Amino acid sequence: MLNLDLVQSLQDITDLNQLKSELNELPPIDVGDYIGELSSDRRAIAFRLLNKNQATEVFEYLPPEVQAELIGSLHDAQIQQVIESMSPDDRAELFDELPARVVKRLLRELSPNERQATSTILGYAEGTAGRLMTTEYVQIRQGLKVSEAIQKIRLTDQDKETVYYAYVTDDSRRLKQVVSLRQLLFSIQDVLVKDIASDRVLNVHTDTPQEEVAQLMKRYDLLALPVVDREDRLVGIVTIDDIVDVIEEEATEDIQKLAGISGDEEALSAPLTTLQKRLPWLLGNLALYIGAASAIAPFQYLIAVVPVLAVIMPIMSNASGTVAIQALSVTVRGLGVGEVTPKETLLVLRKELLAGIGTALALGLTVTLLSMIWATAGERWVGLVAGVVMALNVIVAASLGTLLPMGFKRINLDPALISGPLLTTMLDGIGFLTFLSLISIVLKS
Repeated sequence: MLNLDLVQSLQDITDLNQLKSELNELPPIDVGDYIGELSSDRRAIAFRLLNKNQATEVFEYLPPEVQAELIGSLHDAQIQQVIESMSPDDRAELFDELPARVVKRLLRELSPNERQATSTILGYAEGTAGRLMTTEYVQIRQGLKVSEAIQKIRLTDQDKETVYYAYVTDDSRRLKQVVSLRQLLFSIQDVLVKDIASDRVLNVHTDTPQEEVAQLMKRYDLLALPVVDREDRLVGIVTIDDIVDVIEEEATEDIQKLAGISGDEEALSAPLTTLQKRLPWLLGNLALYIGAASAIAPFQYLIAVVPVLAVIMPIMSNASGTVAIQALSVTVRGLGVGEVTPKETLLVLRKELLAGIGTALALGLTVTLLSMIWATAGERWVGLVAGVVMALNVIVAASLGTLLPMGFKRINLDPALISGPLLTTMLDGIGFLTFLSLISIVLKS
């Protein structure tokens, strides 16, 4: 985030020439933050002060809604210049956020090569390597010498998004090898590229989910990963900057789903957006809790006879719900980062059960002692029942917090769909019904 003092100093500048000089000297991401905080009319003015290269880089850092606003407020020639200069993957991401009629107009104004590159990316499904990739990569033929490869990169690949790796292909564009720029620079110039390049090329297909791409690049510390089609022809690369965005996006999505928030809600979202994201989950959770409350309704007379039950039940609910959310969060995170797979369900469950037994004994004993303190002399037996039910509910909570996300993953559903509120409501219903039923049986015996 841009320093507030710097924002204020820029806003205090009244001379447009001075502001132009300042904006073109700052890092593009900082200028993007500054422009994003301006009013609509001032955004267009500030953006027009940027030189061509700065404008292109700044535009890629702006929020989608600000990008769309600038497209509508700037002259077609200036917008065409910015859109043409963007990398194909960033351009495709922008087009995803724009109305279809605007996208069609902007596509028509692109050069044939850029139009083809963008259309290719947009043709792949969202959330896949094909949609994430860029078509700007360094490609060299197997028969080139090292000196020829370096010369080719200098002459034709200076505008590529990354030059850390060069991908060696045959005449049919099939990916055969990979060579780093470091290898090229420090190898004998007359050696053939194919003799120094590596045959072990990690790659993904265009339909590979972006989460798998992120895990692969993280595991092998890659700066870029080639993408091939069904015939193993090289069609693009996924770069590390896009993977960082994917990791942030997936983490945000999982956290919000676990908390019962639909969609991607930002901290500074409009109140109406916040309401739309949260209210459906809250209403759904309320409906579920009505079911849990219905389990208590037949036992109202019991609570009137043994008032200490009203004190014990919220404690049981909170403790078992917390255990469930802990197990759920660890399991969802493990699945998300590739730490565990559904094949290891029993191993994870064993660990959670062993930990759960210890937790159950500790919490069960605590609830028993508290119940005996709060209950009258004739009701202290309730503490023993409460402790047993508390211990059982904790074990059930740890089991469900593990098994449910593992089961969802096995049937190719997002494990984060098992939200914390959903699981805790389910456990409340089970715990309350079990506890009150046992108390009722003891009283009648």
